[in-house]
Amino acid sequence: MDGGQLIGLVAVLMVFGIPMLAIWTKHRKEVMQLQAHETAEKAAQYAASNQELEDRVRVLERIVTDRGYDVATQIEALRDQQRVEELLEDRSNV
Repeated sequence: MDGGQLIGLVAVLMVFGIPMLAIWTKHRKEVMQLQAHETAEKAAQYAASNQELEDRVRVLERIVTDRGYDVATQIEALRDQQRVEELLEDRSNV
C-alpha cells in the first residue's frame, strides 16, 4: 500500500467516521438527558414522600406532647378504676 492509497483510505474513513461519531455523540447526549430527567423526577417524589412523613411525625409528636393526650390517658385510667370497683362490688354482693 503506497502513500496515495493510505491517504484515500483515511479520507474514506473520515468521511464516514465523523458523521457516525456525531450521531453516536448526539444519541448519548439524549440518553443522558433522559436519565437526568428520570432521576430528577424520582428525587422530587422522594422529597414529597419524605415531607409527608415529616408532617405525620410532627402531628404524632403534637398528639403525644399535647396536654390533651394526658387528659385522655387520665380519663381512661379513671374508667379502668371504675370497672375494677364495679367488679369488686359485684363480687362482694354475691
